[in-house]
Amino acid sequence: MINSAPSWADGPLLAFDLETTGTDTTQDRIVTATVISIVPGRAPDVRTWLADPGVEIPDGATEVHGITTEHARQHGRDAAEVVTELAEALAELWCPTTPLCVFNAPFDLSLLHAELRRHHGRDLDLAGPVVDPRCLDKHLDRYRRGKRTLGDLCTHYRVRLEAAHDSASDALACARLAWRLAKAYPAKIGSRPLAELHRDQVGWHRADQHAFADHLERLARRVEDAAEVDKLHRRAAEVRAKAKGWPLRSPQPVPAPRVSGQTGYWPKLEERLSRELENWIATNPTTFCGSVRLPAGADTRTEHALAFYSVDHRTQCPQTSQCRVLLELLEHGNVAEARALAEHLAAGA
Repeated sequence: MINSAPSWADGPLLAFDLETTGTDTTQDRIVTATVISIVPGRAPDVRTWLADPGVEIPDGATEVHGITTEHARQHGRDAAEVVTELAEALAELWCPTTPLCVFNAPFDLSLLHAELRRHHGRDLDLAGPVVDPRCLDKHLDRYRRGKRTLGDLCTHYRVRLEAAHDSASDALACARLAWRLAKAYPAKIGSRPLAELHRDQVGWHRADQHAFADHLERLARRVEDAAEVDKLHRRAAEVRAKAKGWPLRSPQPVPAPRVSGQTGYWPKLEERLSRELENWIATNPTTFCGSVRLPAGADTRTEHALAFYSVDHRTQCPQTSQCRVLLELLEHGNVAEARALAEHLAAGA
């Protein structure tokens, strides 16, 4: 039954998908990409790209998406230009009130992040919340047997998927899945504020990965072959190390306001407010969090603010509650309240 309660799913959505040369997010390349803007009352605005990845497309990848090396070289555009346009398309419409729907977000976003670094020496700017139907489904129906590919989930939730492994079809199906889950689970998904749903998925992903690592370690205790035991333990350690990697597999800072000269923090605040906030926090960052460690010789406000933002204030500091409240005020755009709290904490030092 589809619930009609108000939901973020009724507002603007963005959908994103890549087809690639393989499954290694650090080494493989983009072949095709799609960004779809979905606004109620309008036809979806679909933008697609075909890139010449600059490397051979393995036969196994071609079997998945149908693009050969020869076709990409003849018809594809320069990879650096495609990566630039992709990032620009996302930055144009992705914001705290317009979520980006990505199936298996750590793969697609991490690969785009790596491509941006490869071609332009910069990071992917996470400009707003991510909604990942794969992550949502694993939390909502944890013990369901079977695979959880996009095609499998579309079948399970009765969502239309026109052509699997076509980036445009996959992106549109991902948005449909996100809408379906929001309406089917209004309390858990659909009515959650987007910033909170984003943080929920970070935690759900971490819990899922730790559970998988526990499973691998249990398997290791039943195996007699020493080499296999070592392999399972190493795999478990790798899974745990990547557990925080959502929606990017490389570790990211706690979402926080932008600091002058930096990118990658969410949500976006006006530059003027960002500079003021930097000043408030940098007056004495250790006032708010006993875990802040200023680097040797740090004597600028920016260095102090960076030290504050580098701490995971939700799990790693004794003043977890006050730091969390401060950051959550900022993530919801309540800058005036955040300033008042910062000044109050500083006054009570």
